[in-house]
Amino acid sequence: MATRTRKDQTRPASSETGAIASAPLAGVRIAVLLPCYNEEAAIAQTIAGFRASLPGADIYVYDNNSGDRTTEVAAQAGAIVRSERMQGKGNVVRRMFADVEADIYVMADGDATYDAAAAPEMVRKLLDEQLDMVVGARKSEVDEAYRRGHALGNKLFTGLLASLFGRTFTDIFSGYRVFSRRFAKSFPALARGFETETEISVHALELAMPVGEVVTNYGARPEGSVSKLSTWRDGWRILKTIIHLYRIERPVLFYGSFSLFLVSLAVVLAIPLAITYFQTGLVPRFPTAILATGLMILAFLSFACGLILDTVVRGRREVRRLFYLSFPAPGADKGEG
Repeated sequence: MATRTRKDQTRPASSETGAIASAPLAGVRIAVLLPCYNEEAAIAQTIAGFRASLPGADIYVYDNNSGDRTTEVAAQAGAIVRSERMQGKGNVVRRMFADVEADIYVMADGDATYDAAAAPEMVRKLLDEQLDMVVGARKSEVDEAYRRGHALGNKLFTGLLASLFGRTFTDIFSGYRVFSRRFAKSFPALARGFETETEISVHALELAMPVGEVVTNYGARPEGSVSKLSTWRDGWRILKTIIHLYRIERPVLFYGSFSLFLVSLAVVLAIPLAITYFQTGLVPRFPTAILATGLMILAFLSFACGLILDTVVRGRREVRRLFYLSFPAPGADKGEG
């Protein structure tokens, strides 16, 4: 059976895994969360990897209506197996964050593509720097790790997110992340599918959470394991999610852009009318004049909606921020070091 290729690259996370894993994490409850859908071929390898790198962690496998032996294999490998009947990764993430109680949450896919050996470094970074999220930015030297178009789509969407929301990450679609308890319990998790990573990133950016990244190895799936991503369908859903979140979180800019477009269109239509009026004192094209006037009214209404919604968003963000701050910072109640 051919397995995914992963080189032992020279990097701090791999060379110091043993030292990091043996660091004093006693008293810190770590939960490894693995959402799964038809991962019979890879789940045992994934569980074994995280069991070796985080021996004191509880490993949860959340099955999402798999039609193979994913649950049986996961249970035999020693994981805590639970189910979520609503189809979609976003629904699984919502359920995992709601049900599991821990201080640190390590989330990865159950397809054995993420480097479990990097988990101790990511956990230590989150605790030492008191971060709320650490993203495992993927680095692959295996051609089969990324499907055609996924790398380009990742770069395009990451750039789009940065242009709309400012500070961002180098890999917004990475499913390998470490969260603090206050992130997991304050995250609303409204997405249903693979767009959940985008929602997670925007949530962190909008609440100005302290976050970080660790470059991790990314390998190809084991033989018999098949990707569930659809390039065009999921790409379209992610794009809609970004636009939807931009409308919700940046209403002045979103509705202001429509207002600017309507004003520009109204001005273009009105210029010939104004020239004719100044030359003859007449307005010969009343339908055009009425249309230009209507467009200008709509432009002001659009901008007014943006201003009103911005006040609502600000109040909602303050409530979300206060709820987020109601949880202690990661490591704060465990002492330093």
